[in-house]
Amino acid sequence: MMNPFKLLRCSFVVLIGLTGLSVFALSAALYSEVALGLEPCILCIYQRIPFAIVILLGLTGTALKKKPPIPRAMVGLSGIAFLINSGIAFYHTGVEQKWWTSGVEGCAAPNFGDEEPQSMLENILSAPTANCAEIPWQDPIIGLSMANYNVILCLGLFVTCAISATVFYKGTTNERN
Repeated sequence: MMNPFKLLRCSFVVLIGLTGLSVFALSAALYSEVALGLEPCILCIYQRIPFAIVILLGLTGTALKKKPPIPRAMVGLSGIAFLINSGIAFYHTGVEQKWWTSGVEGCAAPNFGDEEPQSMLENILSAPTANCAEIPWQDPIIGLSMANYNVILCLGLFVTCAISATVFYKGTTNERN
């Protein structure tokens, strides 16, 4: 029987998976914005940054796969990025559920729908339109928002990175003995 953690020993495979999931998450966010017309608030935008960072870490780690410490470090740093992202998403969930008020100034993002540079600049400088406390989309079956799903996804990816880092650590120790 195959050990389910065997794939987690290969930092290259882990980084490819993390990069792919991050690209998918950003694509889904952009799709919901463009195709579904959902406007992101500033907390939504903040939640995209760790995914972009993980993509850069994944590309760096896979490009330097011949140097084992680098991909291993990229997996660990990706885990930290996912943990931070789950924290941002949890905070956003609290704002949506009215557990607390947002301490983020404005708590909204400008609309980037126009492609003309002057219009984009005007949108950036104008008052934001999306409110962090409003849920733009909610799962009709179990009632979770996108921020809720992001908490679950990022915590799971953090655990995956942590397990992978532990497997790497044990593998490195065993190789020395």
